[in-house]
Amino acid sequence: MLKDLAQFLVDQIFEFGYPGIFILMAIESSFIPFPSEIVLVPAGYLASQEKMNIVLIALSAVGGSMVGAFINYYLAYFVGRKFLNKYGKYFFISKEVLAKMDSFFTKHGAISTFTGRLIPGIRQLISIPAGLAHMDIVKFSIYTALGAGLWSLVLIFLGYFIGENQELIDQYLKQITFSIVILVIIFAFIYYKIKIKKV
Repeated sequence: MLKDLAQFLVDQIFEFGYPGIFILMAIESSFIPFPSEIVLVPAGYLASQEKMNIVLIALSAVGGSMVGAFINYYLAYFVGRKFLNKYGKYFFISKEVLAKMDSFFTKHGAISTFTGRLIPGIRQLISIPAGLAHMDIVKFSIYTALGAGLWSLVLIFLGYFIGENQELIDQYLKQITFSIVILVIIFAFIYYKIKIKKV
């Protein structure tokens, strides 16, 4: 059954090509999240079969991820802020909390955006607090692209080297995700210590 599902996904990705990857990754990165591995792992496999170009897959994936991230960012920027200013107290989000969020993203927005894009469950949501805090759009774009690019490459190469073996993909994906989370925690701890010393 898993092999049939993998083959179905491969067929769909091949049929819709790079625009399909772009659109699916835009959806995955916005407020309608679904696992990006169901898009990029089959695409990586197709690259190993020389049916798709690995560079174009990566560019399509990052481009789509950026569009989805911008949707969340600008919704939070223009709508979310007004909503929370008016109704935030009903969700225990006061203006003081918003002010602290602003301060946090002013100081740590870049590293938060980059590392957030690497953590499952947070990857799609990190754009929302960035938009609420009115994080600089250039900085947001750069670090979103870096984080999305790194994660996309992990999945693409996983499909490229492992192919359609769903059990192996699941096994390696869990190990990779766990390793990334641990590295992010260590990196965040070191970053925090360096910041404290500078103060």
